[in-house]
This record gives sequence, C-alpha cells and structure tokens, in this order.
Amino acid sequence: MKRFFAQILIFTLAFCYTSCSEDSPSEENDVKVSSISIIGETITDGGSSQLSVQVLPTNATNKSVNWWVSNTAVATISNTGLLTAVSNGSVVVQAIAKDGSGAYGERSFSISGVGSIPDNIVQTSQEILQAIANASAGDIIYIQGGEYEFSSTIQISGSGTNGNPIILMANPEATERPKFNFSSMTENSNNRGVYLSGDYWHIKGVDIFGAGDNGMYITGDNNLIEFCTFSENADSGLQISSGGSNNTILNCDSYYNADSTLENADGFACKLTAGSNNKFIGCRAWQNLDDGWDGYLRDNDDITTYYENCWAFNNGYLMDGNPGAGDGNGFKTGGSDDKTLKHHGVYKNCIAAGNIYDGFDHNSNRGDVELYNCSAYNNGRNINFSSTNIANFLLIKNTLSFSGVNSDSYSATQTDISHNGWQSGLVTDASDFVSVDINLLASPRNADGSLPDIDFLKLVSTSDLIDQGADVGLPFSGTAPDIGAFEFQD
Repeated sequence: MKRFFAQILIFTLAFCYTSCSEDSPSEENDVKVSSISIIGETITDGGSSQLSVQVLPTNATNKSVNWWVSNTAVATISNTGLLTAVSNGSVVVQAIAKDGSGAYGERSFSISGVGSIPDNIVQTSQEILQAIANASAGDIIYIQGGEYEFSSTIQISGSGTNGNPIILMANPEATERPKFNFSSMTENSNNRGVYLSGDYWHIKGVDIFGAGDNGMYITGDNNLIEFCTFSENADSGLQISSGGSNNTILNCDSYYNADSTLENADGFACKLTAGSNNKFIGCRAWQNLDDGWDGYLRDNDDITTYYENCWAFNNGYLMDGNPGAGDGNGFKTGGSDDKTLKHHGVYKNCIAAGNIYDGFDHNSNRGDVELYNCSAYNNGRNINFSSTNIANFLLIKNTLSFSGVNSDSYSATQTDISHNGWQSGLVTDASDFVSVDINLLASPRNADGSLPDIDFLKLVSTSDLIDQGADVGLPFSGTAPDIGAFEFQD
C-alpha cells in the first residue's frame, strides 16, 4: 500500500509542470477540486473506452486532470481519457487534478476480449434488427462485414447500464466494414437511419449511408459512438437532440450530407433541444451542405458541448465540389431564433479550414466559448464573433488564424485573448508549416480509427510559433506550448 501511494506522489510531481495553467492555483479566488469520480465503460471487446470525470465542486476553477493507468501492458490511456486494451486483465485508472489540490479519483477496470473470436455474429438485415430488439445490458452484437439494406428506421430503445453497455460493433475478424444502406428511403423528416433513444450503447465501426433524414439521431444518454461514418444522408449525418446528454462521439467521420433544398444538412449537429455535456473527440466533418458542426438552439438553453481534436473542412460545398446554398461554416457554435440562448463550447486542438463562410462562427450565440490551441486557415472568415447579439465570454489561447478571406472579429462582453498567432509581434503564414494542403485532412484513418498523421499545418523547425503559447493544461514539449493544433515534432 505504501508503494502504491508513493507511485501516486511520484506521478503527481512528474506532472506538476502542467498544473500552472491560466487558472493559476496561486490566485486567492481559485476554487480547488475536492473530489473526482471516473465515468466510463469496462472493455469487453478488446477495444477502447472513452472515460470522463465528474469534478466537485462544480465551480472549481480548474477542472483539468492528468490520466494514469497502473499497467500499460494491459491497457494504455491517452491524455483525453481514452482507455485502450492491450491484453486481457485488469488495471487501476486514476484521474489526478491539475490544480495542485492533490485530489484524485480512482477506479478499477477489467479488460477482456483481446484476441477473442466472436461467435454471436449477425449477418442479415433481419438478424441485426432482431438482435437490437432483444439486447440487454452487457450483450455484444457483432456485425459481419458487407452491405445491409434497410427501408425504415432502425429503432434502438433498450438500454444498457453504467459498466454494462450494449455493444453493437463490426466483427473484428472481418476484412470489410458493415454498411447500413438506407438509400431506398424517400427524403422525409421521419426517415432517419438509426434512432437511438436508449442509454449506454457502444456502437462501433459501422457506415451509415443514404438515410432520408439524419443518418443517426440520438436522444438517449451516456452512449459512445465510435469509428463510424455518416455520408450522403438527407439531413445532418449525426444529430443529438431532445435532451440527449453525456454522449461521446469518438473518431467518426461525416461527409457529403445534403438535402434536396441544398440548405440544411450538417456533418454533426448537437442542436435545437440537445442536452449538455456531449463530447466530440477525433471527429471530422467535410463537404457537408450546411455546416461541419451546428450548435443552433431552440427550446433549450445553457448547455455545454466539448470538442477535442476535431477537423471541419470544405463545408458548404457539394460532393461534386460546387458550392451549395447552405451556410458553409466549420464550427457554428450556437445561435437561436430569438438571439438569447446560450450554447457554451470548449474547443481544444480543433482545425477549421477551407469552409465557405466562417471557420469558428458566433451566429448570435450568447454563451461562453473557449478556443485552446486551435487552427483556422483559408475560411471565408476564420474566426467570427461579431458585436451583434454579443457572446457572454470569449477565450482564445494558443490559436492561429491566417489566409482568411475576410478579417476576424473577437467580440464578447468579456474576453481573454492572448498568446495567439497574430499577437505579440507574431506573424503566421504558409512558411510556418510543412504543408497547407487541405486535402490531406481527408486522408484515411489509422486502423484503430484514430486520426491520420499528416503534414497539414505541422510546424517547421524555423517557425516563430514554437514555444510561444501559454500553459492551458494541454500536453506540450519544449519550454512552452506551441501555437496551433499541433505541437512541433523533431
């Protein structure tokens, strides 16, 4: 036991250099973290599980944590809390507060399914529907590779539980991904592809194509959608609404979604009546008719959505490359009919490039928006927070913006804007980067679903953006964080 707590102390000290963020613990008015609870699913399929934390008190000044796992031979954990299986066994995961309080949360996770060959494989459209209808907490449904045609919405209304989700995933032994083809549907607001009203589902490795409305519509809570694609649907590829909360969309792509009016379809939409604490991690949205991400609210207010390592590019263009009639924003942070609703958003290491209108768009969002280490390039306007129906709070740190068609705007009732690529005498241009080829953003993903390692907006060794950022709690190398979505790599 003494050795275990000594490990905790060593780990905490090893990461003390990341704890001096903009919310410095030395400030007299800081509220320290008192407790941390780890939330997430046990791994039963040999894959991964996205963990999150509940931090108390809710008004803690700095809620950031460092992640630690007891045995990397069994599982690894990323700096965003993605627990990935390596071998079968069990591990202890810790989330340690970065605010110097010493608070930490701890939870044990069992890891299974590594190297196993599934025997409960469904391989017809009818078998898929029956398996979903009969599923209960802890069940795993493996889908054989190939194309499955559906003419009506797949309703997913049953629920798993915390620690025992229902898993619907591609057969890991198959050489082809399963594709759910809804293209026989007519365009109609009732003709969604997958309607997920249940809780605690983990859906992984499925391609959803051609629905008459949304490819997937989520109203349930605590679901994980991983390594899926949503394409050529007649409305947003994936939409969260009707109170859906605490969902994580991980390593998913949404592209070529367009309705017949050429005006409404987004890549991802957490909007209208969506609940709070939904997360998009490692996702990409491109060439969607309207926006890459749409956060427009109606009949709901004061929610928060999180975006980490997400790429929005070339939105507002049709599949054939011609402009559509939609808005063409990368990330539309909010907005509402009466211009009063608040959609708070936290963006970390996100990229907006080549979108017809705005990269990061205000759209009369009255909430709080925070941009950390983001990159905006060659959008109609890279960052647009206008002085009309002004945002409550705008924070921009370690972010770069260049080659926008129109000038940026950074208006809000309160602002905290510093250490960016246009400040302190810094000049950002193409010479700072290995490549400015936007097409690289659509490169194939890695086999595990993670984002491709590309040269787009990677810093060259001579860039004056290296070590010019502020410590905001994100990992960095060198004497200080670099500016932009990518740290310089030797």
